[in-house]
Amino acid sequence: MPAYVINDMEVTDPQRFEEYKKLSPATVAQYGGRFLARGGRTEVLEGAWSPRRLVILEFPSVEQARAWIDSPEYAPARRLRQLSAVSNLILVEGAAPPA
Repeated sequence: MPAYVINDMEVTDPQRFEEYKKLSPATVAQYGGRFLARGGRTEVLEGAWSPRRLVILEFPSVEQARAWIDSPEYAPARRLRQLSAVSNLILVEGAAPPA
């Protein structure tokens, strides 16, 4: 079952964040993930949530997503993200395919 990593972040150091953007995609792909959204325009349809920069990643499973976030390959990029942005990061399991 697919899994999604959703990150709502506020970039606090744009220059350092550019380095993060260069490093992270290869690690996502290495763990079978792909970007579904990467900081594009958002529009509030209901409620008060107003994301700053929204990133959505899809992985083949929860296990693959966890393996990626904790991987030694992602660690340098993760540190750059933590130094250059304030993140609210969640992992959500996808819905089972229709029977």
